[in-house]
Amino acid sequence: MSLYDLYVPPMLRGLSALSKILDKAAAHAETKKIDPSVFLAARLYPDMYPLTRQVQIVCDMARRGAIRLAGGEPPSVPDTETTVAELKARIAATIAAINAIPKADFDRAEERSLTIKVRGSDMVFSGLDFVRIWSLPNFYFHLTTAYAILRHNGVELGKPDFLAG
Repeated sequence: MSLYDLYVPPMLRGLSALSKILDKAAAHAETKKIDPSVFLAARLYPDMYPLTRQVQIVCDMARRGAIRLAGGEPPSVPDTETTVAELKARIAATIAAINAIPKADFDRAEERSLTIKVRGSDMVFSGLDFVRIWSLPNFYFHLTTAYAILRHNGVELGKPDFLAG
């Protein structure tokens, strides 16, 4: 199994599920006459990021990770989304960016040395450890948190929505 196979399909599936979860949130807001911005600003706890930031991080983890594993340096993407439609567009752009990377670019990615900055410090990983220890856990943490924020706020979601992709 290649690192591409270990990384890209779960990212694409999770991003697709997140887009569908946001569709359910928008439909719920419309049905219940709730301003969707209420969901976008919602947090599980005051010191945690709101839903909008959770979605942005999910996208960043997937896109940046794929680009790094393919040997590139990911450009920064501004965090300007303020609506469900804009968040869905970011997800779609992330999926397109990942799909644009040729599978062959991941050859020997498990052996690549990847350095990322985290709060001003450099973290160095092999490609395999980057996927196992950093990128996938962070991706799923923020994806799960986005799901939990919406579920906590009454959006009718279940485990199949999280896993569906």
